[in-house]
Amino acid sequence: MNEPSRPARRSFLRQSFVLVPATVTLAGAGTVIAQNTGTSPPNTATAAPYTPTYFNADEWAFVRAAVARLIPSDDTGPGAIEAGVPEFIDRQMESAWGHGALWYMQGPFAADASPLFGYQGRMPPRELYRAAIAAIDAHCRKERGGKRFAELEAAAQDELLTAMSKGDVQFEGFGAQDFFGFLLQNTKEGYFSDPIHGGNKNAAAWAMIGFPGARADFLDWVQRPGVRYPLPPVSIAGPQG
Repeated sequence: MNEPSRPARRSFLRQSFVLVPATVTLAGAGTVIAQNTGTSPPNTATAAPYTPTYFNADEWAFVRAAVARLIPSDDTGPGAIEAGVPEFIDRQMESAWGHGALWYMQGPFAADASPLFGYQGRMPPRELYRAAIAAIDAHCRKERGGKRFAELEAAAQDELLTAMSKGDVQFEGFGAQDFFGFLLQNTKEGYFSDPIHGGNKNAAAWAMIGFPGARADFLDWVQRPGVRYPLPPVSIAGPQG
C-alpha cells in the first residue's frame, strides 16, 4: 500500500491477477489479464442493496472498507465495491470453502508454518474472518483513538493492511498474513468471478479487460490475435448488462 497512486494499483491488477474460471467459485487460475477494451462498465446504480447473511454490521463495514482499499474505483473500471466483491465474500462464508469442509482440519496446527505448506491454522476461513475482524477493530480502537478500521482515514487503513501483508503486526490466536492472504485472494476472486457468485456485477470487470466470459464458440477469433473482441461478456447465467 503506502498510498500508491490509483494508476499504480490498476497496473497491479492487470499484471498480477489471473481470471477465476467461469465454472469455479474459488482458488482458480487461468488467463493473465491482457488489455483494456475501452468498453464502459454497465451501470449498476439500480441494483438493490445486498444484505449480508454471515457478517454482522461491524464485520460488514470492515469488509467493505478493506476491499475498497485493495481495489479502488477509477476511470479505468469499477472498484471492489461497485463490482460486488463484499457480496461475493459474504456468500463464500456460507460455502463449503468458508466452512473448510473440503480441507483436512485436524491437528497439529502451526501458525508459523512456511507459506509453502499453505494454511495451517485451526480455524476455517469463516471463523478466521470473524476473529480477525474483531481483533483488528480492537487494535484500531486501542491505537487509533477509539476508531474501528472502517472509520480510519484511507492512509491509516493502507498502513495497517500493509503491515498485515508483511507480518509486521501480530494478533493473538491467528496469523495476520494468513488473514490478509485470504482477504486479498477473495477480493481478486470476487472481482473476476462469474457474476453468478455475487461479484463482478454485470460482468463489468470482464468488460474492462475484454474477457468474453462463458461464450461457447470462439472459433472465429482463435486466429485473430491482437484484434479487439467486439461482443459483450456472457455469464454462465446468460448475457450481462
